[in-house]
Amino acid sequence: MKDITKKEMELILFIFKEPGKEYNANNIAPKIDITPMGALKIMKKLEKQGILKAKKLGKAVFYKINFGNDYTIGYLTFLLKREAEQTTDYIKRWINEFKKLKNAEIILLFGSVLEKESKSKDVDILLVTDQKKFKKLKEEINNINKISEKNIHPIYQSIKDLKNNIENQDKIILGAIKGIVISGHEKLIGVLK
Repeated sequence: MKDITKKEMELILFIFKEPGKEYNANNIAPKIDITPMGALKIMKKLEKQGILKAKKLGKAVFYKINFGNDYTIGYLTFLLKREAEQTTDYIKRWINEFKKLKNAEIILLFGSVLEKESKSKDVDILLVTDQKKFKKLKEEINNINKISEKNIHPIYQSIKDLKNNIENQDKIILGAIKGIVISGHEKLIGVLK
């Protein structure tokens, strides 16, 4: 897995973070800033590895994640962890802060903190937990808010809420999924299946 190029990583994560959509080389190329031929080459390589599935529609070939392959789950988990590891020191500071949370099954950092970094006024975070841990998780966030230089804006979801909101194309939740996964990588992959 160490021979993964930056563009391959961008392509697979882009497709993964757009649940329910299929892409061809022409419509994904501008999203990751490469040529359609470069995108096609990457997609064919990932299809050969069993990570992407191809579906022909007319003359176009569309690709989506092959969740039926165990290797794909490991590959996606690796890429999500690598994405968090390769980010800026400023964002790593927030990742390390939120890794301490004990009562969340999935933690996603998203929003302006990823784009504007130190200029953002707050930190948006999606927290997936169950009813039993909700109160404790809320306390953990309140404690962080007491000492943090930026206000933490949590969005709390259960696994069921998350699935429903993705299915209903909730813009806030779909935006959060495009963020950085701090923990619960395999659970998120399971939800996006």
